[in-house]
Amino acid sequence: MRGVRSKSNLLYVDISLLFPALILAGIGVVMVYSASSHIAIREFMDGAHYLKRQAAFLVVGICLMVGCRYVPYRLFRFFAYVLLGAAFLLLGALYVNGIGYTAGGATRWMRVGPVSFQPSVFATFALIVYLAYSLHKKQEKVTDFSIGFVPHVAVFAILSVLIVMQPDFGTVVILAAITWIMLFVAGVRPLHLFASGVFLIPVVVYYMFTADYRRLRLISFLDPWRYRTDEGYQVVHSLMAFGTGGLWGTGLGQGYQKLFYLPEPHTDFIFSVIGEELGLWGVLVILTLYFVILWRGVIIARRAEDLFGSFVAIGLTAAIGLQVVVNMGVAVGLLPAKGLTLPFLSYGGTSLMFNMAAIGILMNIGQRRHE
Repeated sequence: MRGVRSKSNLLYVDISLLFPALILAGIGVVMVYSASSHIAIREFMDGAHYLKRQAAFLVVGICLMVGCRYVPYRLFRFFAYVLLGAAFLLLGALYVNGIGYTAGGATRWMRVGPVSFQPSVFATFALIVYLAYSLHKKQEKVTDFSIGFVPHVAVFAILSVLIVMQPDFGTVVILAAITWIMLFVAGVRPLHLFASGVFLIPVVVYYMFTADYRRLRLISFLDPWRYRTDEGYQVVHSLMAFGTGGLWGTGLGQGYQKLFYLPEPHTDFIFSVIGEELGLWGVLVILTLYFVILWRGVIIARRAEDLFGSFVAIGLTAAIGLQVVVNMGVAVGLLPAKGLTLPFLSYGGTSLMFNMAAIGILMNIGQRRHE
């Protein structure tokens, strides 16, 4: 399952990474069309609007995956600070009039001509590369609080402030988890990580209760059926979708909750549409494909020939896995609602291209092992 080899390692293909990613992306294109056609007709008079855009995003994503597969991953070390600086500039530019634009009450997108993208996704990649480079360089002193912990958490904190201002608390949670995982794997003392986590608890509590909509969202999470007409509306209809799907599903395109009942069915709640239309067996197939990708990512991280490659691999794998856990957790009512997409499946060019590029980088790290 590790890959197909030839006399030239340039032709090495890790099928256990490539096939699940392509299958998920293909399912995503189909499900985006099923979940969005009625919305596209209402908004654009073209039921295939989102389908065509997602297919175009996938083509670009495959090109990025191929490029990242063949560009040596070690080159990212030389651009770690450049990528980090670009992330700061892009996140800051969101608050300049005419550059960032607001949708759904959040300023998370930047538009360049007809194309829009989320700088926070690029910031995620930049943070992973920076942490991998810095932790590799400081490996001998990584247990030192002022060297192995403080500078890395400081960079995360600055990025978090810029992202929280959008506001986008969900991405900050993902970045925090990625940072803590990479620091733990690199050998930072668990005491430092635990103490910082305890310190952050009152900060998170304060943030959650300083805005009415966040407080109501948390309360409705505890009892969504009580608030099913307002703050619990999303989760209630998501659970109804899974309940309707049962074991075999209602059939592709036959879902009911996506018909202006379930908010954002082609992005945040596409997993609910899959549960309704493809049923439990469809959900299990999706979970299996994700498991294979994450399992392979961990194996590549463990077997990487240098620490930089290992840290990059674990960071990218964690980024994909955490998005899956949070998105699915929200869809089944186990986590409070967050505006995070489901990797490879949800509509969105920035997310799809980042995840396809991540697969290419993981294959590159794995391939270097065989050279």
